[in-house]
Amino acid sequence: MASSFLCLSLLFISLSTADGFMTYFVWRCDFNSTELKDIEFTLSYYYNKIEVTRFDSDVGKFVGYTEYGVRTAEYWNNQPGYLTQLKAEKETVCQHNIGVYYSNILSKSAKPYVRLHSTTPASSQHPAMLVCRVYDFYPSKIKVSWLRDGQEVTSDVTSTEEMADGDWYYQTHSHLEYTPRSGEKISCKVEHASLEKPLITDWDPSSDSSMPESERNKLAIGAPGLILGLILSLAGFIYYRRKARGRILVPTN
Repeated sequence: MASSFLCLSLLFISLSTADGFMTYFVWRCDFNSTELKDIEFTLSYYYNKIEVTRFDSDVGKFVGYTEYGVRTAEYWNNQPGYLTQLKAEKETVCQHNIGVYYSNILSKSAKPYVRLHSTTPASSQHPAMLVCRVYDFYPSKIKVSWLRDGQEVTSDVTSTEEMADGDWYYQTHSHLEYTPRSGEKISCKVEHASLEKPLITDWDPSSDSSMPESERNKLAIGAPGLILGLILSLAGFIYYRRKARGRILVPTN
């Protein structure tokens, strides 16, 4: 799984008054690996929620965004010692902390739990819908797809975004609208960083406890009726055989 572009931020508020005057600055480390080339360090100064100037390690100097910010950026860009110090922060602050993140947090993962069941679509041209619910996985990046007799389904599929549970775990749901065919096999395929190989869950209609109540009622009524019909048919067949054995056949000219 490709690593996501992440960010480590530190916020410092320098002054705040009852009249609403506030200045603060934010340190940011944007990264997608622990390599220096994949790390960007920025230092932004704000005045009342407006960014006035910013140092960017990729640019190598300050850039102003307001009239005051332009003057401030010009002043700091003429301070070689300060620029050298900020350029070093990419390694001393960002790379060090990112290494801690990768070794203690980002390298950890939790395998997803998958539940596959059917439901009745509210309004659709398809008579059935399957839902693949994926729970309790970490990190959030995941791929959920559908297979029909081993071939990936690309149409009539809708999926939610990865949703945070608030406890570091995530969940997502994918829906497949389909028209049932006899003898086919439908599966939900999950790919995640915690899995050595894709997790494939086959749909088993016989164990699907999510059948609509109306369908369950039809099945509950129809099954005993079918059994009763078979019993009566068998009884009639036995009676007919017994009567046939006691009957004398007289040939006619």
